[in-house]
Amino acid sequence: MIIIKTITTTKIEELIKRYPALEICRADLFAMIETLCEGFRGGGKLITCGNGGSAADAMHIVGELMKGFLLPRKIDKCNPEFVTRAQELFPADVEFFKANLQGALPTVSLVGETSLLTAFANDVSPNLIFAQQIFGLGRRGDVLLAISTSGNSDNVLFAVEVAKIIGLKVIAMTGRRGGRLRHLSDVAVCVPADSSYTIQEFHLPIYHMLCLALENEFFGE
Repeated sequence: MIIIKTITTTKIEELIKRYPALEICRADLFAMIETLCEGFRGGGKLITCGNGGSAADAMHIVGELMKGFLLPRKIDKCNPEFVTRAQELFPADVEFFKANLQGALPTVSLVGETSLLTAFANDVSPNLIFAQQIFGLGRRGDVLLAISTSGNSDNVLFAVEVAKIIGLKVIAMTGRRGGRLRHLSDVAVCVPADSSYTIQEFHLPIYHMLCLALENEFFGE
């Protein structure tokens, strides 16, 4: 079992204090953080996908993990090897890099590749638009975060199946019932809501908590 900083797991307590209804998700939230920490520590990346509002959430998560969220993430602290190499190769620019580049947790969403999505949907199969990207990008050790309010979105489910075949860990955010996604995932956070918009109202603070927790784990003191 990997060791996780205490300050990382306190983010779960802070979330539940603000949203007491999420108490029933406590164990799954911890398991989600543990899975993500294990993936990043092993050199893997996080891949996200979803439809509609969940697609926006999938992209939002990338924005919080690939740059600073609340902490500064100075590269001379989190990646001194990069700074040394930059000094050797581009000494005139190293101070600019140090002042502006930020530590990142490798994260990519599958919802923004417009040309690929439309070409594959038109030429092959709309239901495999995420699965095709997982097939091309996914590697053992990566983690797929699948977001579906119903838990039954075909394109998300096919992506999960391909991820499992390749050897990715799958975590999910869904609604109370969870659908098929609940049973296909290694960890599924099924929030206590039933309509899409109320489910999404829980999803946003959950993934903000995840981003805060991961930032504290990898870039905190």
